Amino acid sequence: MSEPKTVNVHEAKTHLSRLLEQVEEGQEIIIARAGVPVARLVSAKPRTPRKPGLMKGGVPDSFFDPLPEEELAAWES
Repeated sequence: MSEPKTVNVHEAKTHLSRLLEQVEEGQEIIIARAGVPVARLVSAKPRTPRKPGLMKGGVPDSFFDPLPEEELAAWES
């Protein structure tokens, strides 16, 4: 994880959506007023690494069958 990024209150208000995207990617944001840290913006949901093989089984062969004409027509509309 990288070092926390510090932004001032004005920048946080102006760029909140962008900051939230960074938080979702794992970045921690410190919001400061006059250079003094006031709040920490962190993800509400801790990221857990994905573990391969958790979904047992597989995809049935029928998954690869052509779609019925009605279904194809609905996608082409």
